[in-house]
Amino acid sequence: MKSYRLILITGLLTALCATASAMAVATLADFQAAAAKAGASLTLANYPLTPDDIKAQAAQAMKTADAALARLAAQDATKLTFDSTFAAYDAITAPVGDVYQMLSTVAESSTDAAMRDTANEVNVELQGWFVGLDYRDDVYRALKAVADSKPKLDPDQQRLMDEQMRTYRRAGLALPAAERAEVEKLRKELAALNTEFAVNINAARGPVDFTAEELTGVPQSFLDSPGVKQPDGRYRVMANVTWHAQAISDHARNAEVRKQVNITRNRLARETNIPVLGKLVALRADIARRLGYATWADYQVETRMAKNGSTVVEFEENLVQGLQPKFAAEMETLRALKAADTGKADAKIEPWDIGFYTNKLLKERYAVDTEKLRAYFPYQATVDGMFAIYQKIFGLKFTAVEPPYVWAPGVQLYVVADAATGVPMEALYLDIFPRAGKFNHFACFTQKSGGVMADGRYDLPVAALLCNFPAPSADQPSLLKHGDVVTLFHEFGHVMHAMLSRSRYVAQGSFTVPQDFVEAPSQMLESWVWDKAVLDTFAADYRDPSKKIPAETIAAMVAARQATEAFGTRRQLSLGLIDMALHHVSAADAAKMDVAAVTNAVSARVAVAPAPDTAFVAFFGHMAGYDAGYYGYMWANVLAKDMASIFKAASGGFLDEKIGRRLRDEIYGVGNTRDVAESVEKFLGRPRSQDAFLEYVGIKQ
Repeated sequence: MKSYRLILITGLLTALCATASAMAVATLADFQAAAAKAGASLTLANYPLTPDDIKAQAAQAMKTADAALARLAAQDATKLTFDSTFAAYDAITAPVGDVYQMLSTVAESSTDAAMRDTANEVNVELQGWFVGLDYRDDVYRALKAVADSKPKLDPDQQRLMDEQMRTYRRAGLALPAAERAEVEKLRKELAALNTEFAVNINAARGPVDFTAEELTGVPQSFLDSPGVKQPDGRYRVMANVTWHAQAISDHARNAEVRKQVNITRNRLARETNIPVLGKLVALRADIARRLGYATWADYQVETRMAKNGSTVVEFEENLVQGLQPKFAAEMETLRALKAADTGKADAKIEPWDIGFYTNKLLKERYAVDTEKLRAYFPYQATVDGMFAIYQKIFGLKFTAVEPPYVWAPGVQLYVVADAATGVPMEALYLDIFPRAGKFNHFACFTQKSGGVMADGRYDLPVAALLCNFPAPSADQPSLLKHGDVVTLFHEFGHVMHAMLSRSRYVAQGSFTVPQDFVEAPSQMLESWVWDKAVLDTFAADYRDPSKKIPAETIAAMVAARQATEAFGTRRQLSLGLIDMALHHVSAADAAKMDVAAVTNAVSARVAVAPAPDTAFVAFFGHMAGYDAGYYGYMWANVLAKDMASIFKAASGGFLDEKIGRRLRDEIYGVGNTRDVAESVEKFLGRPRSQDAFLEYVGIKQ
């Protein structure tokens, strides 16, 4: 086995060199020609350059779609077919969705505040248009006439029809006209509030200045990062920037400094977003009531694997209970570390202590210095290594091309092609480093969906990966934490999903799978960066590339992760249960809810009590768009670890090409063209199991 792994590693390193060589040659036009020859179209998103462009693009997209929908509805009722109704509806509405997705990227990444503001404003209009789409009675009648005729369809067509008719039912089309109109109005208000909540988070800032002495223990690499040192000699920590907050949480010796940053972060957007969230919770519950559902969670979860809110709560509470012994032991370990560190036997772990004493635990008991490990993960070498791995297991080739337009300096464009045929699969933008006004987390943003066009050609998808990894400094490259590498592989899993999905209809593409499954293909790929054979293909000390991470260090990393995995899992469960506490309630209870008090109480019960007079839920972006859906991360994670176990057991391990191809075909490729439970079991070759997840957490069976 060792010699086989060595051959794999050597092959990957050779592939990296070949990739670097190819990157200097191919152009976007070359790939567009190759796509056309293969019956596909590779067209990039048309990015607006001014606020007026934003308005014009959105207006034109809606106008064009409205005209086409009017023609659809005006057809002779005796000549209606599936293709002239359901398939046409998919093709007509998809371009508007692409404009919305592209403008979401502008709103989250443009260097111009006016562009960001305009994109957000216009996207409220687009959201309203999509809500209104569900209430176009003329279009509904045409589609319903075909559905009522029960035409003979293939499985993809039948699924498209069934899900569209379900959408109409869930929108209230069966309600009397006045009630239906009220639901439509409320849904448009909801869309606007969702955007307001997200905008308030993006606008929130938390600057806190400290002296060098106060920041004792914080890595020099952080102090030297662009924008940190101020003219007066103090150092500015931006509590709203995740990696800034983590640097303080994990390393600052001064507990008061950690406390100040923690409280500042957990008060971000509190004044603006707590009122907005209160309105959102009440409005969602009211809409659910009007549509005949007991709670908003029941409404939202109906279309997902879990099916209803009670199943979600039971799933999460069972995990909370099962993890309790290990969670309690982990928290006592951290408390004992603090007691020894401070000389206070009765020391209590505060929320701002978790990161610091976890990091101390890693260093002292597992010989894992997370800061020193960064030397093994220079950004570019890590990305190139990831490309080489995905090229191998999925049969792909990544090539950098000169982009015709980028929205910020440093944004890169790649075209990904099938390695065997050379046929392009997707275009991908990478926007990696933080800057003022940019989305402050990590996510894959669809720019253009894939699907078959009217002329039979396949319109290839385009995606953008927005990240906020530490920027390079004057004397060293961008160096990632191991946790950053986990995030990178995760987010690139979404890229793979978008790229490799080959559904005929846009409404059955990659990200249209049930929301409690959509994270599974990405979470699965996190397992790769805990494996020695995988890490050896790219992780090397940037000062001496001959130095790899020792096997005993990786073993210690795994042991260290498991040492605090119960806390990490319970924290995730607390977020999911916070979501349910807000959304699995009646309309009457939602209308009078104190959202800050309710969410803080759940956090205290399931994970750790937040500091008094804070409301971290105001900065919890998932509450606008992932509402009643956060449980999906944990639900999907159980599935992800099960899927990863198939690679782990394969002869080639996590680099096994045969299993990679099966994953590409059975999970990524089929998108939402069939029930995802069937897709998972076809890939697994057996029924689903929680065993791999429990092993990952460190609970022995």
